[in-house]
Amino acid sequence: MLRYFVSKLALSVLLLFGVLTLAFFMLRVTGDPASLMMPREASPAQVEAFREAMGFNRPLGVQFWDFLTRAAVGDFGASLHYNSPALSLVLNRLPATVELAAVGLLMAIAVGVPLGLAGGLNPGSALDSVGRFLGLLGQSVPNFWLALILILLFAVRLRWFPAFGRDEPKSVILPAFVLGLAVSSQILRMTRSTVLEVRSEDYIRTAWSKGLDPRKIYLKHILRNVAIPLVSLIGVQFGYMLGGSIYVETIYAWPGMGQLLQQAIGWRDFPLVQALAVFTSLVVLALNLATDLAYALLDPRIRYGK
Repeated sequence: MLRYFVSKLALSVLLLFGVLTLAFFMLRVTGDPASLMMPREASPAQVEAFREAMGFNRPLGVQFWDFLTRAAVGDFGASLHYNSPALSLVLNRLPATVELAAVGLLMAIAVGVPLGLAGGLNPGSALDSVGRFLGLLGQSVPNFWLALILILLFAVRLRWFPAFGRDEPKSVILPAFVLGLAVSSQILRMTRSTVLEVRSEDYIRTAWSKGLDPRKIYLKHILRNVAIPLVSLIGVQFGYMLGGSIYVETIYAWPGMGQLLQQAIGWRDFPLVQALAVFTSLVVLALNLATDLAYALLDPRIRYGK
């Protein structure tokens, strides 16, 4: 188990180094970073003064090493728009994004797992048909279009939920539903296919032939094996929801990291963009590492390399 954990940790560190490298060079592959970050009406003297203040006139290798050493302690510089540490701004927006992603994931699990189990245990039934239809619908409907339709219907016409903001508890319902719809479809389809696969295994047929209690077969043999791929899927999707909520947060004016990233790009606030990119990647890598460990605990074949 320790060897498995060390190998996964080493891979995560290597991936994080790759993210830091991309975050550093994304400013430089498109031209002079000082010209990109300064307003268009800035004079050449102002651009040159900004280049010297930011250290862009130093050798590239020196700049890269300085970026790595500062990033290791969470220092990504000051935001050009807010004139405050970029990482502090990201951390201030983190709770809103975690709340949105967590509620969306709970909605996805509450819908996807029961429908997937029902469809896998009773293939071809009416409930299975409904589940397959919803799974296809969730995968094909664009989230930005759905977000606008839900605002028009439930916020403007019916006035059941707020159209934007985070002022009251029910404000999270609409954006969380939009964010979790595609995830619920993946959970539903994964659960259904895994149940169908597990039901056809020899040990399940043996359990039925021995006359075991059906509830014991479902809980101990079928559901336990269904949980193994679901843990991996849910962990990966939660990381995706944390880092991929930019459209939903922008449409619903949800004050999270996605909205902050959209604003930072519009303001050409590249220190803030770098902090958001690296921090989000770090969270996703940590979630993936935790998911791999949980997967290994559930399935001993993983940690023993079988």
